[in-house]
Amino acid sequence: MKNLSFAGKKVLVRVDFNVPMNTDFQITDDTRIRAALPTIMHILNGEGAVILLSHLGRPLKKRLPDGSINRETFTLKHLVNHLSELTGTDVKFASDCIGSEAQSKAAQLQPREVLLLENTRFHEGEEKGDPDMAKKLADLGDIYINDAFGTAHRAHASTAIIAQYFAPDKRAFGFLMDAELNNAAKTMDHPERPLVAIVGGAKVSDKILLLDNLLEKVDGLIIGGGMAYTFIQAQGGEIGNSLVEADRLDLARELIAKAKRKHVEFLLPVDSVIADSFSNDANIQVVPSAEIPTKWMGLDIGPEARSSFTKLILQARTILWNGPMGVFEMPAFAKGTLQVAQALAQATKQGAFTLVGGGDSVTAVNQMGLADEVSFVSTGGGAMLELLEGKVLPGVVAIRP
Repeated sequence: MKNLSFAGKKVLVRVDFNVPMNTDFQITDDTRIRAALPTIMHILNGEGAVILLSHLGRPLKKRLPDGSINRETFTLKHLVNHLSELTGTDVKFASDCIGSEAQSKAAQLQPREVLLLENTRFHEGEEKGDPDMAKKLADLGDIYINDAFGTAHRAHASTAIIAQYFAPDKRAFGFLMDAELNNAAKTMDHPERPLVAIVGGAKVSDKILLLDNLLEKVDGLIIGGGMAYTFIQAQGGEIGNSLVEADRLDLARELIAKAKRKHVEFLLPVDSVIADSFSNDANIQVVPSAEIPTKWMGLDIGPEARSSFTKLILQARTILWNGPMGVFEMPAFAKGTLQVAQALAQATKQGAFTLVGGGDSVTAVNQMGLADEVSFVSTGGGAMLELLEGKVLPGVVAIRP
């Protein structure tokens, strides 16, 4: 993108403005909008006009009782005022992303002006990757920039198919997309060693490909969260009422065996904070993770696990974190996730490269005020997960075959 001239050009920028809003349609977290600002401002400062494409939610999956689209809930119009404040310009809005209004407003757009188009997912053609819709979008601009890493794993009309209507020198990644790809590559393809990955979350099944790929690359693998109990039961542990995927026990044993073959240090939580119900007000105690009583469940890693995890993290030079260590939404079970976040911040201060990759881990570091104390926080949950699994992302290949 830095090598392109935007002067006098209309630049289509696919962003990810899929932001949370309250019942009054006020934005409650504008992280994704702010993440796209460097790209937008670079084009404006280069005397280009910016036409923004984005989705918001899944309106076709959440129709009103009469089958119509809930436009008030899913319209991008709610973002215009805040976007105008952030860019310092009077952002224009088109009530559809294709059609006569979009064409007219795009044609009238002057250098250093911004036009936000309506939610691309109001059209079925978006998620179907419809070439006709992609062509209509492409006709609105001279250059295409994809800065929506969060949707790079989708072969949608506005994220992948559209790129084929632009010559290679008229399409590029935005600054955010570029940073996401470069930081993922720095972590997985040419890390400074030791490389340690921390993987949490509820289910092994959600992270099978990730774990398998990581075991080919890492020096140490830390497992926390609900998925840890499948591994613990697979080794003969008693886990009470803790979350377990009984159909994944053989897989868990295979992954443990692979870690041994690859000489990967494989850490499971030696102790757990357990509760007698899934509630912040439950009775709690700390026990060895393989000795959880009947009717009790593990909801966070215990103090010994926190200590051993921290020790391995602080020995690493490159660290990837994907998934919380417990039910961090409840204060009673947030200590493990907090300590991992603090360990990452400490490791970063000591010169390690730390990447927080997607989903709940990002929510955790943001809630704990530590996002600025790690090297990179990814904006793409599913996209980053698929990239770390070793998959090819359609939105990436469309720009850089």
